[in-house]
Amino acid sequence: MLVMKHCFRCGLYWQGLTHDLSKLSPVEFLAGAKYWQGTCSPNNAQRKAEGYSAAWLHHKGRNKHHLEYWIDYAPAGDHALAGMRMPARYVAEMVCDRIAASKNYKGAAYTDATAWEYYEHSKDHYILHPETRRELETCLQVLRDEGEDACFAYIRTRLLGKKR
Repeated sequence: MLVMKHCFRCGLYWQGLTHDLSKLSPVEFLAGAKYWQGTCSPNNAQRKAEGYSAAWLHHKGRNKHHLEYWIDYAPAGDHALAGMRMPARYVAEMVCDRIAASKNYKGAAYTDATAWEYYEHSKDHYILHPETRRELETCLQVLRDEGEDACFAYIRTRLLGKKR
């Protein structure tokens, strides 16, 4: 519900309504029910217990707001993996998802800096296109430094170019 509310604030109504519908598929739903802890993703618990997360592999391959969806072989033909350019609407949805996850997992300890801190802790292993990285970082820095209202306004007007 939080992702939907955040997407709506950015003007992404369809994405807000359809966000993460793959979680209703058996492979994702059953793993979520079995490994739910409330403090982190059940995919991490499934990965720890089973050696990999079938739920995550299914999820990231069907949801364009995950950076992992956009990893492909680099155009140079050297068989290296690289991040492809994410369309702005999926970068925006990714930011909404990160904010919602941070709120859910941190609870009362959540601040506007939480999503940035989580990103900063993991950013060195993310495979991202340079422009996508810049857009994501800018959104998270606006959130951290200026707050949620400013972040959603930035996404709506600057990242997505919507009027309002």
